[in-house]
Amino acid sequence: MATYPAIATLKDITAFRNRLGELGLGESIPLVDSLPVPADLALGWPWRSGEINIGNRFCVHPMEGWDGTEDGRPSELVTRRWIRFGQSGAKLIWGGEAVAVRHDGRANPNQLRLGPDTVADFARLLQDLKKAHAERYGTVADLLVGIQLTHSGRFSRPNRKDKLEPRIAFHHPVLDRRCGIAPDDDQPILTDMEAEELIGDFVRAAKLAREAGFDFVDIKHCHGYLLHEFLSARIRPGRYGGDFEGRTRLGLEIIAAVKRECPGLLIGVRLSVFDLVPFRPDPALSTPGKPGPGIPETYGPGEEPHLYAFGMSAEDPCGLDLSEPIRFIRLLGDAGVFMVNLTAGSPYYNPHIQRPALFPPSDGYQPPEDPLVGVARQMAAVKAVKAAVPDMPVIGTGYTYLQEFIPHVAEAAVREGWTDFVGLGRMILPYPDLPADILAGKRLERRRLCRTFSDCTTAPRKGLVSGCYPLDGFYKDRPEYAELRRLKSES
Repeated sequence: MATYPAIATLKDITAFRNRLGELGLGESIPLVDSLPVPADLALGWPWRSGEINIGNRFCVHPMEGWDGTEDGRPSELVTRRWIRFGQSGAKLIWGGEAVAVRHDGRANPNQLRLGPDTVADFARLLQDLKKAHAERYGTVADLLVGIQLTHSGRFSRPNRKDKLEPRIAFHHPVLDRRCGIAPDDDQPILTDMEAEELIGDFVRAAKLAREAGFDFVDIKHCHGYLLHEFLSARIRPGRYGGDFEGRTRLGLEIIAAVKRECPGLLIGVRLSVFDLVPFRPDPALSTPGKPGPGIPETYGPGEEPHLYAFGMSAEDPCGLDLSEPIRFIRLLGDAGVFMVNLTAGSPYYNPHIQRPALFPPSDGYQPPEDPLVGVARQMAAVKAVKAAVPDMPVIGTGYTYLQEFIPHVAEAAVREGWTDFVGLGRMILPYPDLPADILAGKRLERRRLCRTFSDCTTAPRKGLVSGCYPLDGFYKDRPEYAELRRLKSES
């Protein structure tokens, strides 16, 4: 079984550059050897378009929480996390976390839900974030905060943490088996009428987001959730499947309706800009309690993997074809979307594609490649989109795995025009001050750097609240920490 050097073992920028060279990634991950003084950092450049004013190039990604109340309101844990987002120094907060537009679209029974009964709670949550930002940085005039609206589709667990209640766009031969859906069971498939009803759910949630004071909504199209799955619905009949126009119709109709019904509210889209075949642990290299490296799933006779994926090469199920994603992003621009946040794949069926990590979550597999390859893959896709659609502002993803070398790569990526913004997710949980420290020219606190142990994923998979258990002392002092250690030892 292959092993890969941890980023923490690469002692300096020369060692990091040498490792990129060994992997053949010398041209695939941009790098500056030394950072400019803070006043000259590209990461500190403001971004302006019309009345939109964003003070720097750092973005906090939305992260799905498992710690709201059962009726979808923010808990004290959610509020603590959002306050830390506000204190981070990032001037773009992309949605805080995924928020369901209706009950059956919740990914877990403690996911946030935006409705008439919860809107006041979200208004307070937003004010807490802004107050924390203003207290530390003096103003919120250059801060832009959105909320991510979603329906979890195939991965919905609205009532019990251990029970999937999927709503799907089409039958997927591999994912249906994983979700316990029989090939002849069409009950989970949304009808066209139900899909049309979903448009109204997103519009109602968007109106409430505007009422709560958010600057924009993200109409989520990523990570295998419902609107992302519709982009791959080639085998679905009717208005919302089949050809490219049919597969993109539902998302575009939602965006058009939100734009029409919510004047003045900005619209963004977080998009899995490519997908690859689902992976599973190699059974030949797996032992009890220790999964082997990931290998691509096999498909049956006549099942062509690219028919069930968006942005996948028809010739290679582990290769990219960005022609349709780029075409879709152009349509998003035409529809009035102000920015796209680009990610890839899904944490449920190919996590090494979506968030490169050295250590797998409990339901994952050992990395089948050096995670730096996954970082480079995402960066290359973002660069290609930016080159093809230069007028569409983009946010890049995958930077957390770079750890000590985030400043060197992020600075080069923005300065050289590979991306407009650098997005950070997992890293913000243990080290929310990282953007502020980089912008101030401070040395990074290595003890707070996310080392991709994946406990922030394993804990929710085990039914526990989300958080950084290894590095955030707040979570180490909670009873869930001991429970997580016990569950991991038994798996």
